[in-house]
Parts: sequence; structure tokens; C-alpha cells
Amino acid sequence: MSGLWSHVYTIQFIHADMKNIRFFIIMVALFAAFIYGCKKEEEPVPVNSYNGRTFAIFNPDKSYGTLTDIDGNIYKTITIGTQTWMAENLRTTRYRNGDPIPQIKPDEAWTGWTGLTAGGYCNFNNTENVDTIATFGRLYNWVAVNDSRNLAPLGWHVPTDEEWTTLTNFLGGDSVAGGKMKEKERPHWAITDPNATNESGFTAVPAGMRDNSSGTFSVNCIFWSSTKADNCSAWCRYLYVGEDGCIRYFPARNYGFSVRCIKD
Repeated sequence: MSGLWSHVYTIQFIHADMKNIRFFIIMVALFAAFIYGCKKEEEPVPVNSYNGRTFAIFNPDKSYGTLTDIDGNIYKTITIGTQTWMAENLRTTRYRNGDPIPQIKPDEAWTGWTGLTAGGYCNFNNTENVDTIATFGRLYNWVAVNDSRNLAPLGWHVPTDEEWTTLTNFLGGDSVAGGKMKEKERPHWAITDPNATNESGFTAVPAGMRDNSSGTFSVNCIFWSSTKADNCSAWCRYLYVGEDGCIRYFPARNYGFSVRCIKD
């Protein structure tokens, strides 16, 4: 009889042990899945060849932060008053969700922008020079700015018209804010401007624009806002060569202008 109970006990022990082994295997599998998921979420963005190639002259008396977009582009950032801005022009080729932004190339129809339905970007004069793109960024139409997939990096957004006004008011108003926002030295601005101090650290450069009908380029410094003015136009800010002002106006949304982002 004692042998029978011993046999039963052994079977019960083995059964309990198997349950423990199964439980252990399940826990190991769950832990491995957790670790793998964390690693996927923490994968670094790609290193970008444009980084460190800018020739913009920043304010040496200011303390700049950094921001990285989905393409791995690293930008300087600057706090001005209560706002934190990018101190360089956006140059991403993808929306925040990873979808590509169509590039408008020289041999492609300009109607991709004039139709006011397709987001797109281009480089000034269609250059592919790494240093030029790193210094001046890219030009976007407002359809890309307004796209729900988000042009701005995570935690940032394209500034509203009101947020641009907050910036220019902090710098003394539209008539003088431009000089305080412009890169100080002449290498990029065609005319020496004695009132271009870059005291804000914003470091605006004449990145140019793309015309909305002929597709031609001209040297200006224009930034989109995210605010629609009417069914065909949107508010932007214009810094003139040789002038101190930061002008508010509303061009057609199919021009190609620069973009600066502001922190959420």
C-alpha cells in the first residue's frame, strides 16, 4: 500500500512540476516580448549627412538647444520670451508618420503645387548641394504645412499666425522685429544691414521662395504660419533684404516658403 501512495505522490509531484515549467516558459516569453517592444520603441533615428553642415552664423551669446526630426536632421533651437523655436529652417523629406513628402523636381509638372491639393517640397534652385540644404533648409507649399500627418517633429508644430505675432511683439513689434531675427553677418544677406543684430538668436537666413505659377525662384526670407487667411491663401511672415521689419501678409497657399517650427 505504501508503494501505491508513493507512486501517486510521484505522479502528483511530476504534474505540479510540469505546471511550474509551463508557467516559467510563459513568463520568459512575456518578458522577452516586453524587452523586444521596448527596443523597437527606443530605436534611434538615422544619422543624417546634413548634420553639422550649416554655414549659418548663430548668436554666440545665446544658449541653443537641439531638436531631431524623423529624417535624423538635428536642428538648433532657441527660447525667445515664453516660446521655443527652431533656430534653423526645416529640411525634412517625410511627415511625422514616416510618409514621404513629394519632391517637386525640375522635370516634373508645376501643377503638383498649383492645384492646391498635393503637399510638396523643393530645394532652392533645385540644388542637391548638402551644405546649401543644411544652411537654408527646404521650401514647402502650404498644403504640406496643413497636412494631418504633421510636417513638424513630435512635440512641435508649425506656428499659428497668433504665435508669430507673440514673437514679433516680444521683439518690439513688426517694424523692428526682423532686424532682431536676422543672421548678423553679411555672407548670406546680399546687403549689409546695420540693424540686423540677431539678438533674439532666431538666425533667419534668406532661404528664398518658389513662385506659385512659373516655378521660378527668388531670394527672400518668408515663413509659413499654419493659419488660413481664406480659401486660397494663408498667413506668413516676410523679412526683407536691407529692412528691419517682419511683415505679415497672406499669399496663395501654393508658393514654396520656408518653415520654422515652435515647441508645443
